[in-house]
Amino acid sequence: MIREVKGVEAEGLAGGKGKAIRYVIVPPEELNGHGRLYARIVLMPGSSVGWHQHVNDTEPYYILRGEGDFIEGDSENDRKVTRVHAGEVCVIRVGQWHSLENNSDGELEFMALIYNKPGYMN
Repeated sequence: MIREVKGVEAEGLAGGKGKAIRYVIVPPEELNGHGRLYARIVLMPGSSVGWHQHVNDTEPYYILRGEGDFIEGDSENDRKVTRVHAGEVCVIRVGQWHSLENNSDGELEFMALIYNKPGYMN
């Protein structure tokens, strides 16, 4: 099967700020209970993915274009900020908190895959 993927504008991803364009590559129903999302995301300048936790799944980010601030931590109040660039992977462990901010003048484009921890089916 071949299908065209169209971008959909979204506001405040995961409680973040500003605009993003989300290209859902594989929707949840096609992940067969193994995950929730496989998408390409474009964050506009000044936009972010909000600070949130993955409890029964994880979500690595692969940075395709641009740069931004990846924030990660083991609790809501424990935050470490790392500047990320194209070609880098942000590894998010199950149970970890994270966010991604585009504090640059250009777009920040990345791939996101939300998949379940071993033994968990949604």
